[in-house]
Amino acid sequence: MLTVLIDYESGNLHSAEKAFQRMARETGAGEVIVSAAPEDVARADRLVLPGDGAFPACRDALLARSGLYQALSEAVETRAVPFLGICVGMQLMARRGLEYEPTEGLGWIAGEVVPITPHDPALKVPHMGWNDLVIDRPHPVTTGVSTGEHVYFVHSYHMRMDDDAQLLGHVDYGTPITAIVGRDTMVGMQFHPEKSQATGLRMIANFLNWTP
Repeated sequence: MLTVLIDYESGNLHSAEKAFQRMARETGAGEVIVSAAPEDVARADRLVLPGDGAFPACRDALLARSGLYQALSEAVETRAVPFLGICVGMQLMARRGLEYEPTEGLGWIAGEVVPITPHDPALKVPHMGWNDLVIDRPHPVTTGVSTGEHVYFVHSYHMRMDDDAQLLGHVDYGTPITAIVGRDTMVGMQFHPEKSQATGLRMIANFLNWTP
């Protein structure tokens, strides 16, 4: 079993790599590597797309690496390899993002990425720190995770859903903030599971052992 964390130079992968490797060891989920090589993506049994920064820059970085997007698309869309997007990696799953300029996303989740606009002006953006997770729909990746558990966010944009059936979890930050999305063999988390202590590690372990 091989899990590949895709490296497209859009974020610090060190903490994610360590968290996924730890949970793979503890649950017997095989090998975890970080790679930008299309051939590694093509042979992976699980794929993780992290991301930090602006939506257009992350999308451009992913498309700029020769063969990487093609290998990712073939794995996820054609062969249904289990996929996890984290932070901007989740946002890229949307049909488009509106950060700086309208930018086409991967189109895997029915939604668009828009600025966070809390109703309370005292709430600052970016949304940074711990927040209480609300589980909207059960999913194998959230097994053992309950509403009220805390996860860690750092972001100024979030996904506005077009299809609530694909919304798995949210938090409140003066307005509902999409936290977890999913359909078929794809799931995305706006928060950083690798920084979310026991709750995040549990979800990482669930993903590594998920058999859709």
